[in-house]
Amino acid sequence: MRRVTPPEARQPAPGPAPSGEEAHFRALEQLYMSAPINRLFRSTLAIPAPGISHIDFDVDAGVYHAAGAVHGTVYFKMLDDAAFYAANSLVSDRFLLTTSFNLLFTRPIHAGTLRAEGRWISGRRRVYVAEASLIDADGEEVGRGTGTFMRSQFPLSSLPGYRAA
Repeated sequence: MRRVTPPEARQPAPGPAPSGEEAHFRALEQLYMSAPINRLFRSTLAIPAPGISHIDFDVDAGVYHAAGAVHGTVYFKMLDDAAFYAANSLVSDRFLLTTSFNLLFTRPIHAGTLRAEGRWISGRRRVYVAEASLIDADGEEVGRGTGTFMRSQFPLSSLPGYRAA
């Protein structure tokens, strides 16, 4: 039987410690993994570039509603997180807060692996707008959302999960 290492136990290849923007992205990824809510979701955040985020996650029957498909709370959580981290990747001093989020369900989701892809759209001062798409294992969009995010009073450096290299 092949043993699979969970994402949280995987170690990056040795090399120089990231700095600047790259260090900020890795610290945001650590912040995501440290959030207590993410103990309920098997998911991994990646921030490959400024204004872009990807969250890969698995769903199973444990998050179904009574009609046998994934409950809308999962759509919201993953779309909001992907849009949020795309926006917060552009802000290195403060934690952003979601002030509004519009959600469109386009198809039901069943068990499998999904990806939420976040993209920053506009804003660079106090308010940021970002969108996210939810993509199923067949490459089909199953949901979409757009959020507005505002700078909070919380410095990122004050959050225990945010650890810049």
